[in-house]
Amino acid sequence: MSTRFPMNLQFFAQEKTEKATPKKRQDQRKKGQVAKSQEVATSLIMLTVFIALFFVGGWIFNILLSIFKRALIEYSSWELSVPNVHTMFVDFTLEAAKAVLPIMTVALVAGVFSNYIQVGFLFTTDPLKMKLERLNPIQGFKRIYSLRAIVEFLKSMFKISFISTVVFTLLFLKKEEIFLLSQKSIGHALSLIGTLTFQIGLTVAIILLFLAVLDYLYQKYDFEKNIRMSKQDIKDEHKKAEGDPLIKAKIRERQRQMAMRRMMQEVPKADVVITNPTHFAVALKYDGDTMEAPRVIAKGMDQVALKIKEIAKQNHIITMENKPLARALYHQVDIGGAVPEELFKAVAEVLAYVYRIKGKV
Repeated sequence: MSTRFPMNLQFFAQEKTEKATPKKRQDQRKKGQVAKSQEVATSLIMLTVFIALFFVGGWIFNILLSIFKRALIEYSSWELSVPNVHTMFVDFTLEAAKAVLPIMTVALVAGVFSNYIQVGFLFTTDPLKMKLERLNPIQGFKRIYSLRAIVEFLKSMFKISFISTVVFTLLFLKKEEIFLLSQKSIGHALSLIGTLTFQIGLTVAIILLFLAVLDYLYQKYDFEKNIRMSKQDIKDEHKKAEGDPLIKAKIRERQRQMAMRRMMQEVPKADVVITNPTHFAVALKYDGDTMEAPRVIAKGMDQVALKIKEIAKQNHIITMENKPLARALYHQVDIGGAVPEELFKAVAEVLAYVYRIKGKV
């Protein structure tokens, strides 16, 4: 039991049961991995294109009709030569471009809009990078026979079957008119074919849009499932964001040591060291030209206090015992801080005594 229990804990810690953190989502987004359905783009493009055809279809038909008229009436009498062929090619290209430009513009705007509403503005080149694991046949085999691939296959089969049924139904309802096309004029036949094409296209686009919404919900669910994190992953991410506690402790220790060395280097500059006598030691310095009040340039307790007194002795700094003052300065004043006003009198008496000993007064 004692050997299995930790292993079970480790297994559960590695299980992907937690929602992805904002950082994980941001990292995935930078790689271009977001919840997105291609069906949304396809259905919106198809829907907007057929709606655009409803409004500009007549204008496009007139352009195409003029191309055929010019080809059959005007260009048919031209002599076959390189300049004439070049002229006809340029004319046909410009007219064809004029006819398809509205449709292509609408399709482009719909494609951009469909992706924007799903993922917002996103530009990344990470999916274009060469990755050797993509050439791994084992990984490729796993992708082919993965659950996602099976779902995509079933989705495609359902979509094809459903759309085919709808198209067949629409054509079946118009079968009598279709069978009589041979007895109608060309204009009437083209009108009927155009109407049927528009009805079928618009119906299929609406159906695809409905299926696209369902597909987007599935893609979002699948994406959320794939980016789930284990409890250990979250701990590791937090540790990386906050920094390894051991490393941070070493950094703090190194900073403390450096600050201690700098403080000890200031002790020889002190005018006096006030002690407790063993628990506290506070080094004071006062320069009437540059300071408004005496300052604490070093302080410490226990071992640090002993070190301060030792350095003071080596540098012939006067050490005075004053338990209340030493304790008050240690607790109330930071290193580099000025002596507070309520301690002025006591500190002034100490400095006056020191200056008398040094013969400065």
